[in-house]
Amino acid sequence: MLGGVVLLFIIGPLLGMFFATSSNEIIETVHDTEVRNSIGLTIGISMAATIIFAFMSIPFAWLLARKEFLFKRLVLGIIDLPIVIPHSAAGIAILGIISRDSIIGKTADSFGLNFVGHPVGIGLAMAFVSVPFLINAAHDGFKSVPLRLEQAALSLKASPVRVFFTISLPLAWRNIVSGLVMMFARGMSEFGAIVIVAYHPMVTPVLIYERFGAFGLKYARPVSVVFIVVCVAIFVLFRMLASKKNQIRVNKSI
Repeated sequence: MLGGVVLLFIIGPLLGMFFATSSNEIIETVHDTEVRNSIGLTIGISMAATIIFAFMSIPFAWLLARKEFLFKRLVLGIIDLPIVIPHSAAGIAILGIISRDSIIGKTADSFGLNFVGHPVGIGLAMAFVSVPFLINAAHDGFKSVPLRLEQAALSLKASPVRVFFTISLPLAWRNIVSGLVMMFARGMSEFGAIVIVAYHPMVTPVLIYERFGAFGLKYARPVSVVFIVVCVAIFVLFRMLASKKNQIRVNKSI
């Protein structure tokens, strides 16, 4: 019964929003060029940020899982900071390091690039609030890999790099994929940090807020419904692909 109350709390508002939106409103929203462009921009930037930061975050997660060093607990706490702090504060923090007054901003400005109001700035805001999900998931995955397997491979003269790619990474892949999906999904849904860094070009969460503020609930709700459908479809697709890939790995190993 208690579980049912929690599920109802989660799904009730979403169903209410769907039932309150007519099919004509959804069709009009789907044909709205501004909505389609914002959804494409949101998906593209979130995916790019996830891929770029994955190259740095996955080896870092392995390091945290396998090595002991001074202030390791402090580092683990720092990784979780973006989850704890308000996302509007996260946006202000990001803005402080990419504005034209900062070193990074001045360097980019010398090349004619301004991160504020730019897709790169949006990607940095998305990555800032979502990368802890990938690092933590990958860290848990590498921790679950038996250390004796890596040590056995090293004793057989395998290089650390080969051990990482042939043993650690494949065995931790399920957690890593889960972290990638969560990072991508979290970045795609971010609003608070992005709206401070780049109101334009508009990603879909900002567009929903803009339409709600300018025209009210009637005009914001259809965009929300379409975006939720897209998000859920992508999330389910990634989960299915990840499960299929893992199943193929299991069959090959058998």
